[in-house]
Amino acid sequence: MRMSTGFSAAPGPDRPRRGAVITVARIVFVTLVGYGGYLLGDALELADGWRWPFWVVGGGLAGIAVVALEHAARQVPLSRVFVGGLGAVAGVLLAQLVAAALLVFVEPIGTPAGRGFLSLLLAYIGVVFALRREEELGGLTRAVFPSAAASRAESHKVLDTSVIIDGRIAEVCQAGFLEGTLLVPQYVLRELQQIADSADALKRNRGRRGLDVLQRLQRMAGVRTELHDLDFPHIREVDRRLIETARAVGGVVVTNDYNLNKVAELHGVRVLNINELANALRPVYLPGESLKVQVLREGKEAAQGIAYLDDGTMVVIDQGKKHIGQSISVIVTSVLQTAAGRMIFTRLGDEDAPSRR
Repeated sequence: MRMSTGFSAAPGPDRPRRGAVITVARIVFVTLVGYGGYLLGDALELADGWRWPFWVVGGGLAGIAVVALEHAARQVPLSRVFVGGLGAVAGVLLAQLVAAALLVFVEPIGTPAGRGFLSLLLAYIGVVFALRREEELGGLTRAVFPSAAASRAESHKVLDTSVIIDGRIAEVCQAGFLEGTLLVPQYVLRELQQIADSADALKRNRGRRGLDVLQRLQRMAGVRTELHDLDFPHIREVDRRLIETARAVGGVVVTNDYNLNKVAELHGVRVLNINELANALRPVYLPGESLKVQVLREGKEAAQGIAYLDDGTMVVIDQGKKHIGQSISVIVTSVLQTAAGRMIFTRLGDEDAPSRR
């Protein structure tokens, strides 16, 4: 599902006129189908007397149903329509075989009404079964619709437990920086429920926060969140299940787990790491620049003071211990980037130096 970016194409001067023409065409179509219903009843000699309005209304409702299907079809990807059509055709063909086999035991099944009922029943089952197994038919749809498959590539974002509990995914989605469908596998939801039911108070609070984040994502406008039934019960590790799920749907894994990130890359599955995004969005400070910080505590080394920026970056201040509790101006001397985050080393500066904060 495409997320709103805040911009929309300006409607052309012909667009309102085109919409009005389509509306009139639909009204005419429904009217003609209603009249066709009357003609059908008259041909069957069932529309005489007081019964003809029922045929007109029935035809009109059939026309409205067709218009509703036409409107809904615009929201369904062509690949899903193709898969559903294959399922329907397979169901109808199977119905003919089943009818031929049952004809010996159930004679009414050989009548047009019996075959029609069986065809509708098995066609519906075929459509549902095909759509439920759409991931497994992905190779066929990619071969038939290569351009559609390319446009849908990596449109599914598989969320792991840690990124849901972390909660920052909600802010990223609300800002419109994450497109596609957010998939939450059932085994991830079960893990969240187990954490929320834990006897440990800390784990219980983390699990409940994760469930709250999921509810927030489901209510968020412009964000599509789905619970996914695809599972791999023969795989015990949840991380491996996430990787296989992302591979099956052709999507990516969204996490803040460093180990899952590396394992997924080894398996050829792309990963979006929220921690890497947060690090990339942190402002860049160069040696010689001035900062305004508040010293919170002493550091590990003698006379050092420790402060933090708004994004959580640690600032180590040489000779800053004596300024604990004060807001001071410091000069950046070096920046250290590690896997765990970033540290900025500074020295005391002139209070009147220009500040970036």
